[in-house]
Amino acid sequence: MRRARLRPTLALLAALVASAVGCYTFSGASLPPDLQTVAIPPVESRAGSGPADLDQRLANALVERFADRTRLSLEPDEAEADLVVRATVERYTVAPAAVTGDEVAALNRVTLGVRVVATNRLDESDLLDRAFTATADYAPAEGLAGESDAAQRALEQIAQDAFTAATSDW
Repeated sequence: MRRARLRPTLALLAALVASAVGCYTFSGASLPPDLQTVAIPPVESRAGSGPADLDQRLANALVERFADRTRLSLEPDEAEADLVVRATVERYTVAPAAVTGDEVAALNRVTLGVRVVATNRLDESDLLDRAFTATADYAPAEGLAGESDAAQRALEQIAQDAFTAATSDW
């Protein structure tokens, strides 16, 4: 008698686990099963400053997260993609973050502001439409290489934050 009541419960539990596995990836991203492809068009930069290849580096970071860490296939033609992720660099600044007693910058801070919009083209809904900001510091003695490294750390953080925000809401 007890075994007879346990079987339907176990069958239901197994069905729920099986259906949940189809929508989960090892990155922790939860994806709707109907999304199969993603397009990430070139990043637009409205910042007016920053490393010359910042837009390409941000696009690569987004591809690495949305295509390489999920089951989505990268689609070069955004008109054919199920999901389109667009990013716009809206702000790039470098400012002193710490000043010495001689009023000389001891540490500089890169601040990067990016708007990311992820659109589900299957139902034309925006899964994400948010601005993200990240900062990273570097020593002024590191020069342009230090600034470039700090910019890379900031854009990696933005790419991760955008990926987490987009996939955790699904």
